[in-house]
Amino acid sequence: MWGLLTYDVMGLIGLIILGLIILLIIKLIIVLIPAAIVAAIVYFLTGSMWWAGLAFLIVAALSVLKKL
Repeated sequence: MWGLLTYDVMGLIGLIILGLIILLIIKLIIVLIPAAIVAAIVYFLTGSMWWAGLAFLIVAALSVLKKL
């Protein structure tokens, strides 16, 4: 009886952790969407992956700092 109860509790804890991880990933994607859009625009204008990457990092950093 106790073995079955611990599996249920462990399963519940595992699902809660999995749900939190999924929520954090979704939130991170939503925060990084503007940076990806700016990087895509910079890439199409310049054709340079270096400038696009730099634009992505700058906008992503500003987005993270804005959230703080």
